[in-house]
Amino acid sequence: MLAPNSVAIVTGASSGIGLAAARMLVARGARVALVARTKAKLDALASELGKERAMSVPLDVTDRAALLALPGKVKERFGRLDVVVNNAGVNHRGEVRERTIEEIEEILDTNLTAPIRLTVAALPHLSRGGVVVNVASLAGKVPIPHEATYSATKAGLRAFSRALALELEEAGVRVVSVNPGPVDTGFFGDVSTVPDIVFSQPMSSAEDVAGAVMRAIDGDALEIDIPALSGKLATAGYLSPRLAQALRPALERVGARNKARFIAARRAK
Repeated sequence: MLAPNSVAIVTGASSGIGLAAARMLVARGARVALVARTKAKLDALASELGKERAMSVPLDVTDRAALLALPGKVKERFGRLDVVVNNAGVNHRGEVRERTIEEIEEILDTNLTAPIRLTVAALPHLSRGGVVVNVASLAGKVPIPHEATYSATKAGLRAFSRALALELEEAGVRVVSVNPGPVDTGFFGDVSTVPDIVFSQPMSSAEDVAGAVMRAIDGDALEIDIPALSGKLATAGYLSPRLAQALRPALERVGARNKARFIAARRAK
């Protein structure tokens, strides 16, 4: 359970899931280090949340030196560190052979290397009872074509979370992965490039996923899937690749219809 005046780091805090999680944490009495690349957005959010509760930290999570120094700076400002939410992410969709090596490396560095690096840097500073929440994806259970590298990073982040959770049991630090399906945030970018199968599952909001992050902090789960039923379907597909292959055509048809509705609704706004 999140204690009053706990201190959290949230990456990707300027929008979407990270923004919603930061607001929820402060509403529950926590103090938060807001991490993202855009200083103006972070400064505005810190003002909204209260400067005594929120610390604006503009940095790119792929900046190795800045990321490694971050936990120490947060502890220096707030006196402790209890929670790390690794949420920052990036994706470049399309076939791997059509992506540049720079795009591939950005996905790897942002989605997998950075959360591992920040977690390792934070461990000496985390209080007993601390929690690391890694925002992964259902694509880390059932890899998505045209998102191969993204799927690989999320599968790797889930594996890192599970193994590290076992390593840190005696230290009293928990590690939890939160695995969303499709989330209605700006992360989609050009929706036409999103594989149809992604839209076969119910859409969550940023607040839905941030709520799962809060449950991860409070509870004892090793991972939380959003939506839960989609998580069960993804797990079945992971355990039986043949089942996943058999279901794919039907799911893609459903997803294509849902995507068309989603695009139409956006255009109507």
